[in-house]
Amino acid sequence: MGILDGKRILVAGVTMDSSIGFAVAKVAQEQGATVLISNFGRALGITKRIAKRLPVEPPVLELDVTDEEHLARLPELVTEHVDGLDGVVHSIAYGNPETLLGGKFLDGPWNDVAQAVQVSAYSLKSLAMAAKPLMGSGSSVVGMTFDATVAWPAYDWMGVAKASLESTSRYLARDLGADGIRCNLVSAGPLRTLAAKAIPGFGDLEEMWGTRAPLGWDNTDQDPTARAVCALLSDFFPATTGEIVHVDGGFHAMGA
Repeated sequence: MGILDGKRILVAGVTMDSSIGFAVAKVAQEQGATVLISNFGRALGITKRIAKRLPVEPPVLELDVTDEEHLARLPELVTEHVDGLDGVVHSIAYGNPETLLGGKFLDGPWNDVAQAVQVSAYSLKSLAMAAKPLMGSGSSVVGMTFDATVAWPAYDWMGVAKASLESTSRYLARDLGADGIRCNLVSAGPLRTLAAKAIPGFGDLEEMWGTRAPLGWDNTDQDPTARAVCALLSDFFPATTGEIVHVDGGFHAMGA
């Protein structure tokens, strides 16, 4: 018996099998959930192939969280497979690495910044509202962040986008609470995903974690982060919302 037995979960933003979204989908299935995954555009074909590597091949939905038509048709696409949702995972972020990352904070152009904020933060609200008609009391929305309380080397405007995501999550927790819907984030340490590899200077962050995380940190192991997401999707946190759970080996709590 798993902690997600009978749950219906949408994991938005699954691309490669090295992604956090893929790991969440895998653990959720192992814990008894019926899982749907999504992507869009050129990545959709990759997602459909990667889906076959999960314990149970899930339905793959086309969903661009910045496209109002895609968001509007989400309930219809979901109900072709399940009759509702108990949880939604937002594993989506994007910032142009050529203009916004790797020491380019002072030069980041507004159009690219606006795109990063829309895709990485505003879309949490967009996705939650698109899925809301499918969710009832006790449902859970979980997103992924990278601690936005400080300025990191190389992260630049993505750090600003993550700060916006964290604030968005708190306001969603406030406004969805009356419907019994929780909204929380998981703040993972640096993981060697496809997105992380696109960040110039990402290796500097990995090196910091190796020496300062009291529990140590394996940047190739998505499982601890996926387990935390699934715990927040479960009924084991019925009164927790607006929270950020750190899965970083304890790095965030260390001063030096």
